[in-house]
Amino acid sequence: MDISWREGYELRVTIVNGEVVITGNRKGLLSLADQLTLLSKEPIGSHLHLDAYNALEDGSDELIIERVR
Repeated sequence: MDISWREGYELRVTIVNGEVVITGNRKGLLSLADQLTLLSKEPIGSHLHLDAYNALEDGSDELIIERVR
């Protein structure tokens, strides 16, 4: 899957009181939507693994999104 992010994107994932909170600027949210659209076309079991080392802002919690059916 070809992962690409829109220039200037900001995206953060935090867990607050057991709830996952995704925050981002417009480019970040659109980029995430792009990634989800691509993931929906991939084979079952494909996943996105996002963290502060490869896509998210520093201090973000990890997020894994997997295609199942």
